[in-house]
Amino acid sequence: MPGVWTWSAETDELVSDQGGTLAEIARILEAEVLSGAERLDRVVTSITATDLMSRVLAFARPGALLLTRLANAQVVATAEVADLSAVVFTGGLRPPELVITKAEALGLTTLLTGCSSEEACLLLNTAGPARR
Repeated sequence: MPGVWTWSAETDELVSDQGGTLAEIARILEAEVLSGAERLDRVVTSITATDLMSRVLAFARPGALLLTRLANAQVVATAEVADLSAVVFTGGLRPPELVITKAEALGLTTLLTGCSSEEACLLLNTAGPARR
């Protein structure tokens, strides 16, 4: 079971002491695994939702999960530089195969969900065991 996620206005991210595995997050978001299926047991304790890659570089914690509507190679390059654990492409927009191939080569887990970034945050924020 995933931990309880809470929104931190100070850091503009969802945070959790217990976190949740990428597999749990994928289940909650009904997400398709595009790359990195073998790393779904990785625990994430910080989630950033933004389309501004400069914001990711400036503020995302190493190991964080990124929720974004962008579906291009810059997202994967930013995830590598920022040492993110995974990227969830939101809004159902599938990235080009080249992006998925690059993510796989870098060891980056990528997921695709039909949820908007806002809906994904809401689902994760209410998915913890204390709120069931």
